[in-house]
Amino acid sequence: MTTSKIHLCTVVEYHQMIDCGILTPESHVELLEGCIVEMNPQRAPHAATTQRTSDYLKSQLTQEAHIRMQLPVTLSNSEPEPDIAVVHIDAKAYGDRGAWHQPYRHPSAEEIFFLIEIYDTTLRIDRQEKALIYARANIPEYWVLDVVQRQAYIYRYPTSGGYQSETVLLDSEVIHPLNFPSVSLSFIEMFLPYSGFHLGRPQ
Repeated sequence: MTTSKIHLCTVVEYHQMIDCGILTPESHVELLEGCIVEMNPQRAPHAATTQRTSDYLKSQLTQEAHIRMQLPVTLSNSEPEPDIAVVHIDAKAYGDRGAWHQPYRHPSAEEIFFLIEIYDTTLRIDRQEKALIYARANIPEYWVLDVVQRQAYIYRYPTSGGYQSETVLLDSEVIHPLNFPSVSLSFIEMFLPYSGFHLGRPQ
């Protein structure tokens, strides 16, 4: 019996593949725990909710944080592209020279306030795989917005084994982010206006 060896890619190697043109924006991939993973295409509710949430957070966290939409963040052995990353404001907009002599850099784990993934087809990945990756990177807070059931999964207090706390909030509720306790954010402003039409879970 033989076994196949899987080569895990480092962040440095991943960047080198991008620099050499092996990976391009058209590749639609991200690096998760050393594996290059293809990202799912976006359905309209996912894209619209991402845009609506990003616009709302920008209006509520002006001069408090920088809101990045579907752009990379660099962790120790992952470089995911969360739907929304709420990060520290950087004077150079993360355009300065980073580690490994790269001309630009992405926000690191220490610069992230919280991350958001929008779900309409990938709930298991977002709630299990990505939650564990973000917890291991010590991201203090992580949300999954479920556009199908119109509810939010809130993960807080990271450990190497995952987040210690998971709370489910309805679209009618509000939340005070850990790093912005005086800010009250309403989920009704993040989800699409209710039309009475239920999206239904894809089979």
